[in-house]
Amino acid sequence: MKFKQTIVIAGAALAALAAATAAQAYDGQQYAGQATVSLEQARQIALKAVPGASIADQELEHEKGGSGLRYSFDLKTPQGERELGVDAMSGKVLEDSAEGPDKD
Repeated sequence: MKFKQTIVIAGAALAALAAATAAQAYDGQQYAGQATVSLEQARQIALKAVPGASIADQELEHEKGGSGLRYSFDLKTPQGERELGVDAMSGKVLEDSAEGPDKD
């Protein structure tokens, strides 16, 4: 009986680890090796730029402006949704705009 409980607990721990890893995956993750700013650093920059916001979606993409590689965050705020872009090489905020009804 004790062996069966150990297996159930280990299985639950592995499932939790897999869920946490999947939650950290994001579009454009294949470009992460090219960035000098990590996803976590970019997240902190975005949340500092828009106090009280939470991150609804994130991606790393090639896009015009700055170094050409940017983290793009969809933020939820009490005033509505915003899109914020952080240069993946310098950490500079490149875009901070309200999301309209025709968002990407």
